[in-house]
Amino acid sequence: MTINEIQDELIDDFAFFEDWMAKYEYLIQLGKELPLIEDSYKKDEYLIKGCQSKVWLHADYQNGKVIFTADSDAIITKGLVGLMIKVLSEHTPEEIASSELYFIDQIGLKEHLSPTRANGLLSMVKQMKLYAVALTVKN
Repeated sequence: MTINEIQDELIDDFAFFEDWMAKYEYLIQLGKELPLIEDSYKKDEYLIKGCQSKVWLHADYQNGKVIFTADSDAIITKGLVGLMIKVLSEHTPEEIASSELYFIDQIGLKEHLSPTRANGLLSMVKQMKLYAVALTVKN
């Protein structure tokens, strides 16, 4: 699946829920399904700057694709990073770096997150794209 196909699927998934409590439950569920980051990556150097809660993110490069793992000490934030991994992980660095993430606005995430969480989400996106660019240069 392409990044845009995954985004379209998520837009459909979120449209299924009638209220934001149900959407938050879905986000929490995504956080629980997150591929767990190895403890060795739970260090300051893997923390995403700009997130109010602690979010560790690691990128691995396998067979031409970027594989992200992450964790957070906050359940909603863990769901947000799970959402981003669902969209961006297992794609090439070029696809990730050039992706236009329109689903965030379309599912109404921005207006339903606190300003600090919204900033944290933007920091996650930025960091994931930076990892992708770095891997493009390195490989």
